[in-house]
Amino acid sequence: MMMSFFSQFTSPYFMGVPLIALSIALPCVLSPTPLSRWLNNQLISLQTWFINRFTNQLLMPLNVGGHKWALLFTSMMMFLITINVLGLLPCTFTPTTQLSMNTGPAVPLWLATVIIGMRNQSTMALGHLLPEGAPTPLIPMFIIIETISLFIRPLALGVRLTANLTAGHLLIQLIATAVSVLAPMMMTVAILTAAVLFLLTLLQIAVVMIQAYVFVLLLTLYLQEDV
Repeated sequence: MMMSFFSQFTSPYFMGVPLIALSIALPCVLSPTPLSRWLNNQLISLQTWFINRFTNQLLMPLNVGGHKWALLFTSMMMFLITINVLGLLPCTFTPTTQLSMNTGPAVPLWLATVIIGMRNQSTMALGHLLPEGAPTPLIPMFIIIETISLFIRPLALGVRLTANLTAGHLLIQLIATAVSVLAPMMMTVAILTAAVLFLLTLLQIAVVMIQAYVFVLLLTLYLQEDV
């Protein structure tokens, strides 16, 4: 039973070829592109409005030097939202439930913020390793702690996204299994459980979108310290 619950997190294969690459490329195919006409349809207009609002909200705390990251962060946000929501469909695979998938973009983006900080303002970047007013005997310990917290940031990004999506998928599958087991015996309880499953699915849709936003927001906060 436990193997069947966790089997949804293994990449499916077709003729010996893992389909995780197809799952990753699918959001790029489904994303609507603006047309050459002066007036776009409602879907593209809604997408444009959402991207503009998100970009303005995301870049508000950054100075002008950090605005060049707008395209990268917005693309990452749209990619994560699309792939997370598609993973809630039946008989689908969610690549972002894999820790390796989430730490893949987290590590280079975090490393880029560290390198930019060391290049543009190395004194301030190194100053983050030592809190202001720290007692002299505790300075080595503070430096070690802050260094560990700095290097654990990309892992925390990946683990946060992986844990939240995995927990949500497992909970949905557990309740769905309970509905299928209770339906032949207690129909009333099964209907109530199905209603809970429906509400949980709506909540999970909100969670996967919020987690995608938090992933990009934390990267923005890391960049804010170094630009």
